[in-house]
Amino acid sequence: MHLSSDELILWQHGFFKINVTILTTWGLMLVLALGARLITRNLANEVHVSRGQSLLEIIVVTIRKQIEEVGLLHSEKYLSFLGTLFLFIAVSNLCTIFPGFEPPTGSLSTTAALSLCVFVAVPLFGIEESGIKAYLSSYLKPTFIMLPFNIISELSRTLALAIRLFGNMMSGTMILGILLTITPFIFPIVMSMLGLLTGMVQAYIFTILATVYIAAATRVRQEAEE
Repeated sequence: MHLSSDELILWQHGFFKINVTILTTWGLMLVLALGARLITRNLANEVHVSRGQSLLEIIVVTIRKQIEEVGLLHSEKYLSFLGTLFLFIAVSNLCTIFPGFEPPTGSLSTTAALSLCVFVAVPLFGIEESGIKAYLSSYLKPTFIMLPFNIISELSRTLALAIRLFGNMMSGTMILGILLTITPFIFPIVMSMLGLLTGMVQAYIFTILATVYIAAATRVRQEAEE
């Protein structure tokens, strides 16, 4: 039994290698891009729309409402980034229903990359909303003594995002693999269904935490105006 799909090397030449994580990650990105293109190519403003458009509208509206509930008023500005995060993680976790599929979210390299995206997006959105001077000054609040602690907080929450998602997905995959070898057929099916639910919850938690971090970064100007 392997701990991560990073260990499954498909091709290697010197320092360059392609493992299962890279293959599944790019495969999912391709599927999501093509799926989005197919669903949105014939969008209609009518009473009767296609099932694909209806499903897409439900997903988009739900994500927008969640963003607004966290405190980001202009949800359309953050929808593409946060929506992409959620869909990638959710689809990755849902695809575990296919036998032999290794979810890229079960790899620390993938979860670290997703967390780094959030780490970069938070100050970018914060600077765009408040300006670089106001955003950077927030690290000095309530006093300049808090500067190193605020920086450590930024780094630690990025690490926590990566470890949380990786740990939950890896443990779920390992438990299912163990059950498949020692228990009858029915019980692993039940665990697979619970695993799908856990995967969706993890996608939701990751996206909500990213939204909270962005909301905190963009509130600098609002606090200054108050």
